Order: sequence, then C-alpha cells, then structure tokens
Amino acid sequence: MALVLLLGLGVVSYRMKNSTTFQVAGELVPRVDTGEKAVALTFDDGPTPADADAVLGALAERGVRATFFVNGKPLSEAPDVGRRLVEAGHELGNHTWTHRRMVLVTPAIVADEVEPTDDAIRSSGYEGEITFRPPYGDKLLTLPLYLANHDRTTVTWDVSPERWDAEQTPDEIVDGAVSETRPGSIILLHPWNGRTSVQQAIGPVIDDLTAQGYRFVTVSELLAMR
Repeated sequence: MALVLLLGLGVVSYRMKNSTTFQVAGELVPRVDTGEKAVALTFDDGPTPADADAVLGALAERGVRATFFVNGKPLSEAPDVGRRLVEAGHELGNHTWTHRRMVLVTPAIVADEVEPTDDAIRSSGYEGEITFRPPYGDKLLTLPLYLANHDRTTVTWDVSPERWDAEQTPDEIVDGAVSETRPGSIILLHPWNGRTSVQQAIGPVIDDLTAQGYRFVTVSELLAMR
C-alpha cells in the first residue's frame, strides 16, 4: 500500500510540475478568457546580442509590441539589448537568472534566481509590472509559495508550436502557432541563441494572425482584459 501511495504521489507531483494551467499557490495565467481577438506574443530566454536585430526588426516592421521573458544573467551581460527592448515599447518579464529548473529548490535559491533578475530588468529601464514565467514551465511547491507571498503573477502559455525533438522549418512553426491560436491566447516562441527558424517565423505568424483579425498586445494588456 505504501508503495502504491508513493507512486501515486510521484505521478501527481510530476503532473503538477509540468502543468501550464495549475500551481499550488498564487495566480497562474495560461491564457485569458475573452471574446476579443487579442493575443500576446511572448519570447523566452536570452537576450543574445547577435539575434537582437532579427527579433526586433520583425516586430518593428509590423508595429507589434511583445513580451520578453528574459534571463537575468544574459540580460546583465547585454544591457544594451535590454534597453533596446524597453525603448521599442516591449514588456519584460522574469524568467529566472540562470534558467534552472525551479523544482526541489530552497526558498533561498528561488530568491537568488528571481530577485537579481528583477534588478536587471529595472536597470534596463522597464517600469511596468514584472510577471514571472518558470523555465520549462516547471514549478512544484517552493516557487509558487514564493510568488504568492510576493504577489507575483505566473504567466505560462497555451500556444507553443516549437518541437525540441526535431528540426523545424519556419513554415512549420508558423502553421503550428496559427492553428493553435484563439482569442486570448498567449503564444510562446524561443528566438534567441541562434534559433533562426524561429526568428524567420515571427513575421509570418504576425501577418497570418493579423489577416484573421487578431491584434497583438502585451501580457499586461491581455491580463487587463480579464
């Protein structure tokens, strides 16, 4: 019986850890329930200077403001990129300092990952609310409790067209993103670290969804529609 209980606890913990729609404490938002055809385009990781022109250029050409969930360490090493993001009107969110998996960690580790990243974001000139996204979407107990105690909103996603087990063309990424999107969706892409297929998909994703009547807002603007 004890073994069965342990196995059951393990399964529940695994599902909780990986869920993009549930956490044990605090507020988690995977999408916003709205009839308005508004969506948030979000980017994880980085920023990496070599990719900044491709990412920012695709957005600027279309007048779209996005939300960047950045890692504190690379942001602190490329503060000019952070300032470019803010000056272009984009929103910055916290994606931890080192992009480690935030499960089975101590409260001190959570603070070491979250708080310096907040500082780096503020140093970039960003003044709005800083939402949080856990690397890989992973969270269990310590992280949600920290976020709840600090009145932080966890933002996940409901559209994630990238595959990590196979190479994808830009068209495949575009098709996946467009087919999954609905009003209130939060779209996740990873355009940094030389991921050129994702970079090349940004413009067509925006173009195709715009043609369907969607408009792009930041995460904070989407949250305000609730």
